[in-house]
Amino acid sequence: MTHTIRAVRAEDWPLAKEIRLAALRDPAASIAFLETYERAAAMPDEFWQGRAAGAAEGKTVRQFVGEDADARWLGTVTVVVELPGVQDFFGDTPQVAQTHVVAVFVRPEARGSGLAEALFRAALEWSWALPEPHIERVRLYVHEDNARAEAMYEKVGFKRTGVTVSSVAGREVELAIPR
Repeated sequence: MTHTIRAVRAEDWPLAKEIRLAALRDPAASIAFLETYERAAAMPDEFWQGRAAGAAEGKTVRQFVGEDADARWLGTVTVVVELPGVQDFFGDTPQVAQTHVVAVFVRPEARGSGLAEALFRAALEWSWALPEPHIERVRLYVHEDNARAEAMYEKVGFKRTGVTVSSVAGREVELAIPR
């Protein structure tokens, strides 16, 4: 399967909305995402427009997509900058500048094609290339029962850090790659 990886553009908001809603309808969504389909589907277009515009700007967040030859989005990953001393989503305060990989999704027909690894390469390259802040580590969380996702994350270099947090979906395990 051939695919192209690129950053999301502001005008891509309808596609960003569609793939997010598809991800939230996936059978693994209840342990993979901390959001429900119903909540996301109820968001107005302005929400999706703002989300795509912020990701396109690429200063504190960047979303990457994998497209097929017909420009159909097959997968996506989002990377969020986290600053030292600033509380994160889970209420923790990072000690170093880092990025946090979130919203990972690959459509079922593209799984096992190398697309996830390519999306992660783009996320890591962007993280390490940021001029400011100087990123010291890239991290993500995976639900303790999502062995398939954890295996893929380990394949691209992430390792368990020993940190766990509780979420609405259960226990989340932190994995990271240091610089």
